[in-house]
Amino acid sequence: MIEHIKIPLDRVAVLVGPEGRTKELIEEKSTADINIDSRSGDVEIMEPKDPIKGLRAKEVVHAIARGFSPEKALMLFDDDLLMFETIDLSETARSEKDLARIKGRIIGRGGKTREVFENLTEVRVSVYGKTISLIGYPEQNAIARTGIDMLLKGSAHGPVYKFLEKKKSELKRAKLGF
Repeated sequence: MIEHIKIPLDRVAVLVGPEGRTKELIEEKSTADINIDSRSGDVEIMEPKDPIKGLRAKEVVHAIARGFSPEKALMLFDDDLLMFETIDLSETARSEKDLARIKGRIIGRGGKTREVFENLTEVRVSVYGKTISLIGYPEQNAIARTGIDMLLKGSAHGPVYKFLEKKKSELKRAKLGF
C-alpha cells in the first residue's frame, strides 16, 4: 500500500521537523516509510507494517499540512477515538476578501474566538489556507462544527459562545450520567 499526499510547500519543513525528527517519529509510530519531496510537496507513505497505523499516518500528515503543530497532529496516534476533519471554506467564500473575513470571524481578535472554541469543545482548531481543521472526539467535533457553521452563516459570537457553553455542560452531564 502506498498513499500519496500533496502538502503546501510552506508545511514541508514542519513535516520533516528539526533534523528530520518529526518525520522519523511519524515513521516510528505508523510503522511506515515516508518519502517527502521538498520541491513539490509530494509525500508518499509506503508499506506500513500495521495498515491501521498507516492510515493514521496519512491523517497526521494531513493535519500538519493543514496547519497543526506536529505535537497536536501526533496526538492522533495516541487515541484511536480522536478524529481529524477539515471544513473547506472555498464553497462559502465568494472572494479572497470574503475568505479573509470568514477566517477572521473564526480566529477572532488575537486568536480569542479560536481559543474559546478550543476551551469549550476540547477540540483543537486550525485555520489554514481555505480550510478549518479539527482534531477531537466525534461528539466534540460535531459541536465545534455546528458552532463554526453558525459563525459562517453570520451569527454573532455571543449566541455561538452560549451554544457551545450549553453543549459543554450537556456533554459533562452525559458523562456523569445525569
